[in-house]
Amino acid sequence: MTTNYRNTFIAVAPDCPAPAAEAPPAAVTPTVASLQYDLLRDRPYELTSDEVLFAVHAIRSGIDDARRAEEWERFFGKDQACLRASPLAKRYGWGFHHDGEGRVALVGLGAPEYDEFQRRSDLTQKAALRASRKG
Repeated sequence: MTTNYRNTFIAVAPDCPAPAAEAPPAAVTPTVASLQYDLLRDRPYELTSDEVLFAVHAIRSGIDDARRAEEWERFFGKDQACLRASPLAKRYGWGFHHDGEGRVALVGLGAPEYDEFQRRSDLTQKAALRASRKG
């Protein structure tokens, strides 16, 4: 099972409260949002969604390098939520562009690139999942 998309733009959730992209707040214990942000901010198109999600899981679970291959298989042996469920897209105003190889980059709401990606007919357009189940 994979969470990777190709040639896809994931827009922020329809009920995202952020009027523009913002960095998740720093915390003593890093959050999923802050870890995803840190992994993607300075490394556009280096990682796939699977790699981002697994890296966050490994960091939060304290999985050392020696066990990563085994844990990768175990982690993806179960269905995993894709980046459409990311708090970056649900709360902090970040979209995701997945290139033809499945590598992902952050795209901030309010940036010209965000609007450009939304208009592109050559990309599959998806929205992040709503933060609430209401309307």
